[in-house]
Amino acid sequence: MEARRTARTLQVVDTEYSADAVEWCPIDKWHHVLTCGTYQLKNPEEKGSGDSEINKPQLRQGRLYLYCFQQKQLYSPLTEVQRIEMPAILDLKWCHVPMAGYPVLGVANAEGSLELYNLTPNKHKNSCSLEPTCSVKLGPESLALSLDWSTGKWHEPVKIISSDSKGCLSLVSVDSSRSAMAVVSQWKAHDFEAWIAAFNYWNTDVIYSGGDDSKLKGWDMRTGTNKPVFISTRHLMGVCSIQSNPHKEHILATGSYDEHVLIWDSRQMKRPLADTHVQGGVWRVKWHPSQEGLLLAACMHNGYHILDCEGALAAGQEGCSILYSYILHNSLAYGADWSRLSIDAQPTSKPWSEPSLLAETGRKKDREQGTKEAVVKFQHLKIQYESPTGLFDMVVEDEADDYGSRSSSSLQPSGASQCPSTDLAMKEQQNFKVGIDWTKKKGDLLATCSFYDHVLHVWKWEKNNTVSST
Repeated sequence: MEARRTARTLQVVDTEYSADAVEWCPIDKWHHVLTCGTYQLKNPEEKGSGDSEINKPQLRQGRLYLYCFQQKQLYSPLTEVQRIEMPAILDLKWCHVPMAGYPVLGVANAEGSLELYNLTPNKHKNSCSLEPTCSVKLGPESLALSLDWSTGKWHEPVKIISSDSKGCLSLVSVDSSRSAMAVVSQWKAHDFEAWIAAFNYWNTDVIYSGGDDSKLKGWDMRTGTNKPVFISTRHLMGVCSIQSNPHKEHILATGSYDEHVLIWDSRQMKRPLADTHVQGGVWRVKWHPSQEGLLLAACMHNGYHILDCEGALAAGQEGCSILYSYILHNSLAYGADWSRLSIDAQPTSKPWSEPSLLAETGRKKDREQGTKEAVVKFQHLKIQYESPTGLFDMVVEDEADDYGSRSSSSLQPSGASQCPSTDLAMKEQQNFKVGIDWTKKKGDLLATCSFYDHVLHVWKWEKNNTVSST
């Protein structure tokens, strides 16, 4: 038996403003909810010719989107249910557990503030909405660049760590009723921008930070913030992403502008367990919600990669293999997240007969007819969009055939899967020929977004078990 990995784009959405953050809700019964944050620089209106108008700083505007995903909506499973205008969003993350019965979203914005939103059901509309609850200002004339919740493993007390453009970290306490936040501690951590801050989910007294000074630092709140417990200069450029593994203690992933993903054992920070060159600056890393060895990396100029870190965690391999590369974005790859939904490998509404029936010798005609219908229906998955920057004008298809042929070898790191055919019907025919084990076909649902082309992609990644034909 052989295994092959494929991905299928389910929907492409124009976010209008530049998109830089996406997060699926981790709370039970709300896994179908997705949020997307945007960041848009706008010049102030020049109403006159005086310096008072011309020299005004650029405005950092943002928009928070709320979507619901419904797999039964075959051709457009993602539906926008709310948009909120606000200052530009640099980061957003859901609290891992409900607070006072509600899912809570944290947002870091360009005015140097953290804001919390409740996700509440709209019973009369069979939908949901985000409602602001409280906010806290982290400092004057700074941008809040990142946030992380302390609830990845332990649920009490609830804390947030945030980093900002002045190189500072802010530890924030959150009242259990979500009605108030307070800055408990704030300190200078990096010489330049502190791009990222994150908790050790297994010991929330320990905090990690990364900055534009190329340093990765660790802090223990029990011993104070005057001095970090370690400083690593293993990354050669700014450290942009950090996440503690919620499934395996002591494991930490970091990413940098230097295009490397490093896997660490937090007990020994002199040398990483694994070093993987992903050929693009690593803006975000996200561990899989249930599989301890899978890591999703947003690699700026080189798309999105799914890394298999199991060998590094168990056998001490020096690098992680890249299981799949999703390279259908055409701008800076910033936001990325796994959904906790496990979706069917086939569409819910099947235009063809069940595979078990198609295998019967007397049903060849039914299969041919089903294939023709599938070709017609799945042509609607093709989406045309243009970038106002003029960088590209292309048709994004469901795993376009010609995309892989246009891509250079540098866009497919060693171990990455090549993009298969976009024609789903032909793909299904090929599956029948090799004998797919349909009972084991479940897919991971992911969302990714890119900056200058202001595009959000929702896509499915799956591992197909194939057997030889009989």
